[in-house]
Amino acid sequence: MAASSDVHVRICGQEIIKYDLQIKALIQDIRECPGPQAALMDFNAEVKEKFNQLRLRIQDLEQMSREQDKETDRLAIQVETESQRKQMLSNQTAWRKANLACKLAIDSVEKDELLDQAASSTVRHRKATKESLVHTSSDITESLMSISRMMAEQVHHSEDTIGSLVTSSKTVQETNDEFRSMTGTIHLGRKLILKYNRRELTDKLLIFLALALFLATVLYILKKRLFPFI
Repeated sequence: MAASSDVHVRICGQEIIKYDLQIKALIQDIRECPGPQAALMDFNAEVKEKFNQLRLRIQDLEQMSREQDKETDRLAIQVETESQRKQMLSNQTAWRKANLACKLAIDSVEKDELLDQAASSTVRHRKATKESLVHTSSDITESLMSISRMMAEQVHHSEDTIGSLVTSSKTVQETNDEFRSMTGTIHLGRKLILKYNRRELTDKLLIFLALALFLATVLYILKKRLFPFI
């Protein structure tokens, strides 16, 4: 019975040592973990599982110490149990420190990546801004050239309009001169007509006077011949 108990104690001790070594290896993996956070979470889940298994085996070892018949065996197993419990606590402390160091390292890497992304984004933004400025400048230049062409066309149109106005002004001036010439001619013709009318009236008056004188002469002659006594 004692031999069987010793076998179980040895097997339990070997399993405790196995879990302890596995936990230490996982803690080392956590220290060296480059990230990301998901990988760290996977390591921690595995460590928790190993700690649970280790805790159960330590409890089993403690229970075995109570079942020992010899005081010396019981005390020896209790000492071993207490030693393994302290080792487990030490591993838990190392686990927390490894987690803290790993999280700080991952945060630093993520911060650097964010800075790199921000710098890259800034460069892209500057490049896009430069390209946008170049495009905008090209559009402004094209607009100015278009406005210049429109102004040139407008100036040309204005010159044509001014030329037309000058030509029209000359035509109006010539027409006005013609009207003045015609007015002078009409005025002269009117004077001539009035002059001719007055002359015609004078001629008629002279003819009438001549006719009256002729009739008076005829009557006088007839009077002398027909009525000499009067």
